[in-house]
Amino acid sequence: MFLPIYLNMVSNNYSFELKSDLSELESLCQNLNKFGQDTGVSADDIKDINVCLDELFTNIVSYGFEDSEVHIIKFTLKLDKNVLTMIVEDDGIPFNPLERGNPELPQELNDAKIGGLGIHIVRKFMDDICYKRVRNNNNLKLTKLISIDPQLSSQ
Repeated sequence: MFLPIYLNMVSNNYSFELKSDLSELESLCQNLNKFGQDTGVSADDIKDINVCLDELFTNIVSYGFEDSEVHIIKFTLKLDKNVLTMIVEDDGIPFNPLERGNPELPQELNDAKIGGLGIHIVRKFMDDICYKRVRNNNNLKLTKLISIDPQLSSQ
């Protein structure tokens, strides 16, 4: 289900919400592509952001809730010049991904184990990550220096 993206043109604030269902991954991608088109964020940066938010969303949906109820995961993106701040909020069990150690990377691709690399990938693609628990919600703030293509921006 595609939920609308909300844009505040003055401050480049975008927010959207997805249900806690992996079928929402397509909506995540659509929202990020729309954000990129509207702001002029480069396709390469949008691709990196999509990989990270896809990974985080998948982990939240797969491991973040102790019940089978539908939960809402909220995404807020704020663009200030070439600094993109993203906040991912959910009401799942407390989980600070920054407390996870770095995974042991295999020498050969065939030796790689499934799982455990998602948070590592997010750390590599983002310039800063901060976690806090706010009013029984996980609040993960990601910051990325991005490239803007003024010809792509619809502003």
